[in-house]
Amino acid sequence: MKKSRTPESSESTRPAKSLTKVLKDSEHVHGIVKESADELASVNSVLNEGFSNQNHLPEVEAALEKSEAVEDKVQDASEKLTRVNRALKKGIKDLHLMEHELVKVMDKQKEALHASLHDALTGLPNRLLFKDRLEHGMEQVKRHGWTLAVMFLDLDQFKTINDTYGHAAGDAVLLTIAKRLKETARSDDTISRHGGDEFLYLLTEVNEVQDAAIVAKKIIKALQVPCDTSVGALKVKTSIGISMYPSDGTTVDALIMSADLAMYRAKQSKSGYAFASDNPTP
Repeated sequence: MKKSRTPESSESTRPAKSLTKVLKDSEHVHGIVKESADELASVNSVLNEGFSNQNHLPEVEAALEKSEAVEDKVQDASEKLTRVNRALKKGIKDLHLMEHELVKVMDKQKEALHASLHDALTGLPNRLLFKDRLEHGMEQVKRHGWTLAVMFLDLDQFKTINDTYGHAAGDAVLLTIAKRLKETARSDDTISRHGGDEFLYLLTEVNEVQDAAIVAKKIIKALQVPCDTSVGALKVKTSIGISMYPSDGTTVDALIMSADLAMYRAKQSKSGYAFASDNPTP
């Protein structure tokens, strides 16, 4: 069964990782600069102490002054690097906080998107997502010359289960039915809860009508196995109506309606399934 696309956040940590590398390199440079400043200070101290009681040449005095000037510059660079590193650390911390908030927002967006396109009880695609998948499938048919089938499934006498055993038992049955439908579906097919005890099945890349009949029989067999609930094993049957594109409709609503009408014919005749093309013309 196809899955809806959701926003991805795998790239969100890259800026922080880049800054962390910059900080690591900067701290390494800072260590070298500080070590150089300390070494210069040590050398200058020794030189000053060694020359303090001696008369030395002006060139030596000049060299010592330059060395001390370099020491001051290196020390100043070390202090500036310290401030830069502190700023980088704060920036990375702030960026991590921003990324954390961004991830939370994106997760909420994913949850909201999923909720808007899926049934709350079964987790199956809802009508909106099913119609989108069906529209996409119809475009593929036009492009590649395939055909597709829409199946409308209704659980026979499901209302009796709710009335007799309660909605908790009914929900348990629906969850089991949804699980079995997903197990019968191919990766490119879509199972949807249309509402109540009604389900839609989009069967793509159908070679001939009998392929849809084979799938319908497989579904009927899978769903007639009793469902385990807290009140015991409950058995349900299903009636399936099948419409084919483009012979039974050229729009999303027309295909669903044709399959719906065929389902009622199957329910009345207790035949298990029926094709829209078998319905008598009004």
